[in-house]
Amino acid sequence: MFERKKVFYGWILAIGLSIFFALTWNGLKFNYNFENFFSRNDPDLDFYMEFREKFENDNDYLLIALNNEPNIFNPEFIERAVQIETEIKSLENVQGVMSLLSFKEPIIGPFGISYRPLLDWSDEESLNKTAKKLMMKPYWQGNFINEKGNYMMLLLENKQMISKEEGDTLYFQVKRLLDESPIDQYHLAGKIKAQGEFVRLLQIEFSFFFMISGFLILLLLWVLFRTWWGVVLPMVVIGFGMFWTLAFLLWTGGELDVLMVMLPPILLVIGLSGMVHFFNQYLYLLKQGKTKNFAILSTFKKLGLAVFLTALTTALGFISLYFTFVNSLSWFGIYTGMGVLFMFLAMVLILPASLYLLPPFSPDKMQGNSRFWRRLLLKTFTITLKNGLAISLIFLLISLMAAFSFSRIKTDGYLLDNLPDGHPLVKDFEFFDEEFGGSKPLLISLWVGDAAQNLLEYEVLEELDKLEDFVKRNFETGFVVSPLTLIKGINKAQNSGNPNAFTTPSRGQLERMQPYLSTIIKENDQKLLSADLKSGRLTARMADMGSHKSKKLNKKLEDFVNGNINSDLLNLRLTGTSYLIDRSHQYVTQQVFYGLGFAFLLVGLIVGLLFKSWKMALVVLVPNIIPLLWVGGVMYWAGMDFKLSTSIIFAIAFGIAVDDSIHFMTKLRLELKSSPNLIMAIKRTYFTTGKAIILTTFILSSGFLVLIFSQFEIVWFTGALVSLALVFALIGDLVWLPVLLLCLKNESEKK
Repeated sequence: MFERKKVFYGWILAIGLSIFFALTWNGLKFNYNFENFFSRNDPDLDFYMEFREKFENDNDYLLIALNNEPNIFNPEFIERAVQIETEIKSLENVQGVMSLLSFKEPIIGPFGISYRPLLDWSDEESLNKTAKKLMMKPYWQGNFINEKGNYMMLLLENKQMISKEEGDTLYFQVKRLLDESPIDQYHLAGKIKAQGEFVRLLQIEFSFFFMISGFLILLLLWVLFRTWWGVVLPMVVIGFGMFWTLAFLLWTGGELDVLMVMLPPILLVIGLSGMVHFFNQYLYLLKQGKTKNFAILSTFKKLGLAVFLTALTTALGFISLYFTFVNSLSWFGIYTGMGVLFMFLAMVLILPASLYLLPPFSPDKMQGNSRFWRRLLLKTFTITLKNGLAISLIFLLISLMAAFSFSRIKTDGYLLDNLPDGHPLVKDFEFFDEEFGGSKPLLISLWVGDAAQNLLEYEVLEELDKLEDFVKRNFETGFVVSPLTLIKGINKAQNSGNPNAFTTPSRGQLERMQPYLSTIIKENDQKLLSADLKSGRLTARMADMGSHKSKKLNKKLEDFVNGNINSDLLNLRLTGTSYLIDRSHQYVTQQVFYGLGFAFLLVGLIVGLLFKSWKMALVVLVPNIIPLLWVGGVMYWAGMDFKLSTSIIFAIAFGIAVDDSIHFMTKLRLELKSSPNLIMAIKRTYFTTGKAIILTTFILSSGFLVLIFSQFEIVWFTGALVSLALVFALIGDLVWLPVLLLCLKNESEKK
C-alpha cells in the first residue's frame, strides 16, 4: 500500500475527510460544569438526582458580602444595601435574596400572627438595640453578619439548574450593580461566578497552549532536521490530525473543558514523536546510499506496524480513563485517544506521498553527530550487558521503596483544586469560609421512620435536635437550617420574639403552636419539608476542608447516627454536590487503576500475539510498571495527594511510556527473523532504535512540560508528572529491558 502508485489515494482520502469535517464545523464550545466531575456509577448520584427533583439543587446561589467600617450598623450604609438588594431582586433569573434586610420575625399574639422586620434602623436607639441583639446570637453572627460586624452577607438564590449563558449574564449584572454602588468593598462567591471564571481561563489557556505548542514543535523540527521541508511537512501532517480531532469532537457534541485544553500540546508532541521514528529510519536508509523510493517503501513497511501499535497503546492508555466513570475524565480519554489515532491516520495518508514528491532530504545535514550517538549507545549497551545483575537489583530496590511510599499516599481533594493558591477566585471563597461559616454546601436528606407520621412530631424533633448539635460541633458550620429551625422560630414567635426562645420547644409548647404550623410552613420558601411532611432536608455551609477530612467526618456522623439516632423515628443520608465531588476524589483513584489494569491486559495481549510468547509480554510490561511506581514515590515525597487531578496521570503515562517498548520490540522481532542470536539482535535493535527512543522521549517530555505554565492544577500535575514518567520509562527501556530480554535467550534461540 506504500508503493508510489498507491500512496496518492491517501491524499484524496485526507482531503475528503477534511472537507467533511469542515462542512460540519460550527465553532469551538467551552464549558465547565461541576457535575461533570461526579462519578456516574455512584448510587449516591442517583439518590441526589431524585432528591433534588423533590426539593432543589444545593449550590444554585451566589454569596455577596458588603463591607462598611467600622460596622454595618450605619443607617446610610443600610439604605445603600437595601437599594442594592432591591435592584438584585428585580434581575431576571433571581428567585430571591436572603439577608438581614429582608428577614421578618413572626410574632404570635392574641390576634394571630404578625411580622416585624429583623433589622430596625428607623432611629439610632432602635438600630443599636437591633445590633446588640444580632451580634449576640450565633444564628445571625457568622451567618449573615461576620463576627467583627463589618460585613453583611446577601444570599442570592438564582434559577435552579441555570445555564452557563444565563449564569454569566446574571453574574455580570450583579457585579455591575455593585461596581456602580457607593459601597467600596465587596466579595462574591458561588457557582455562577466560578463557572464563568473557569471558562474564561479555559479560553485563554487553550489559545496559549495552542500557540506555545506550535512554537515548540517548530523549534524542535528545526533542531532535528534543519531544513524547511523538515519543518513544513510535519506541521502540515500535525495540522490535519489536530483539525480532524477537534472537528470530530464538535461533530459528536463534545465541548472543551479544563482537561481538553491539554489536547493541543499532547497531540502535537505525540504526532511529532511518531514522525521522528519514520524520519529517523528514512534518513538512516538514505545514509546507507539507498534510493529515495526504496527508503520510503522500506520505512513505512517496516515501521508501519510499530507506529500503529504505539498509537494504539497510547490511545488505549487514554481510553482507559473511560473506566473512571467521571464524565469529564471519560470524554477526555475518549477524545484524546481518538486524536492519537487521527494523528496516525494523517501520517500514513499524507507522509508517503509527500516524501515521494519532495526532493530527498540531506541525511548529512539532518543526522547531526552520528558518532556521538554511536559512542553514547555503545557505552550504555556495554555497561548494561556487563552489569545486568546489579542493574536488576537496583531497579528492584528502588521500585520496592517507591511502591511502599506509593501505598502511603492519601486521597484528598478540594472543590477549587484546579486553581492555584492566591488566585482571586480562591481568595473570595476562602473569605466566606473564614468570615461566614463556609462557602461549601452541606446537605442531609431526612425522612421519618416507621414509628413516626411526620418530621414535626415531638420525638422526631428531639432526634433532629441531637443531629443539629452534632453537625454544628463537628462540621464547624455556620447557621444550620432544618425543619427544626421552623419550630424554633415559631417557639420564639410565641414568646414575643424573645431571641432566647429560639430553642427546641417542650411537648406542651409544640402542641400550642399546632394552629400556626401550616400557615408558617406555607410562608416559608426554603423548601425544608415535603408537602406530606414525611421528608425534608438539613442544610448548612461549611469550609472546604478537603475530601480526606470530610470522609473522616462523614464516618464520624455515620457512627453517631448508628449509636444515637433512633431510626424508627428519623432516617438520614448525606447528599449534595459537594458530597458527590468528595466521593469522586475517592472513586476516581480506584477506577483509574481498574482502567489501567484493562490497558495492561490489552498491551500484554498485543505483545504476546506479536511474539507468540506470554513470557515476552510479561518482560515488556515489567519495565513499564517502573515509571508508575517511581512517579508514585515522587508524589509521596513531594507531599502530593491522590485526587481527580493526579490519579489520571498514571493512565496517561502508561499509554505513552509503553510506546518505546513497543518500538524496541517490533524492531527486535524483525531482527530475530534474520538472526537467531538474541544478543546480536538486541544490539542491532539498540543501535537502530536507541536514538529515536531518546529523541521521542525528549520531544514528549518537552511537550508535556509546557503544561506546567497552566493555572489549572490538573493540567500542571499532568505536565510535570507525565514528563517525569517518560524519563523513567526511557531509563527502564534502555537499561533494564535488554537485561530482562536476555533471560529469554534460550527460549528465543530455540524458536
